[in-house]
Amino acid sequence: MSTAVWPLLPPEQLVKEEEASLARELAWLLSSLQETLTSLKSGLEECIALLAPQQPGSTLVLSSLRSESLKGFVTRVGTTIIKGDIHLRLPSLPPPRGSLTYKLTFSSSPAAPTFYLPQLRSVRKLINESLDVIDVTTWTGDAKDANFISGQLHLLFDNIQEARQALQGGEEVQGRWWESPIDEGIFDPPLPATISFHLSVSEASLVLCVRTLEPMAPNANSTSDPFSGFNFRDRLAVAIGASRRSEHDENNEVFLHKGHEVKVKEKVRVESGDPSLMAMMAKLSALEHNVALSLKALDIVMGKDE
Repeated sequence: MSTAVWPLLPPEQLVKEEEASLARELAWLLSSLQETLTSLKSGLEECIALLAPQQPGSTLVLSSLRSESLKGFVTRVGTTIIKGDIHLRLPSLPPPRGSLTYKLTFSSSPAAPTFYLPQLRSVRKLINESLDVIDVTTWTGDAKDANFISGQLHLLFDNIQEARQALQGGEEVQGRWWESPIDEGIFDPPLPATISFHLSVSEASLVLCVRTLEPMAPNANSTSDPFSGFNFRDRLAVAIGASRRSEHDENNEVFLHKGHEVKVKEKVRVESGDPSLMAMMAKLSALEHNVALSLKALDIVMGKDE
């Protein structure tokens, strides 16, 4: 079935009528996008509230699966970790005399450095920038200028997408543990140089990786003799009944950590879901989808989808 205008219009007049119809549709869409921006602002404000530094914060349990290698907790308030208590039971980390575990405790001293989570600071910054984009679009710019609104929506989409990706994680946003070591003064007593403590965010969960380190011996990177360096010591340790070196994905790698070449003796990784971060990631995903739909609709009416 097809439809036609009757009486038939001359081609020139038909083109004018089509242009007038598109102009009316564009005007209606631009008007409706103002309501969409209000809704997006409300959603972003809900996200920023989930990162507000409100006491008592979120206390998350950290526990290794099927082992006693790592047990403890951390307390997050906004973008910072204000409290933590970690107990380690690793063959390469002998506990102090009279204790069954090696304990890492966050310092409660007011003079201790603040432990920020860079990913969450980035998320907060991007959300605040998104709110600024909406305010500029609503109050400062020309709401009837389709090109201006399209540009602002693209900027808004990029900010929200980047905020979601920061919560989703990945090496590019989580950072490399050997390049961004934690300040040892955050702990009481200070963190030994033989331990790496790396806390990050992945899939809206807190992920803790604790590594025990050993410095590289001179010429330890030589591979000409299979019984040299660490390999010889490992074989000797096994021969006399000691525990075999822990297997992990960084066994054969050398890292430059705090100016020294080191190897990872043991590595334990645990994660704990953060309900507030999960809720924020879900909201950001929905907001990102809504902005994408608005951009698609605007591009169609403006003829940019062709």
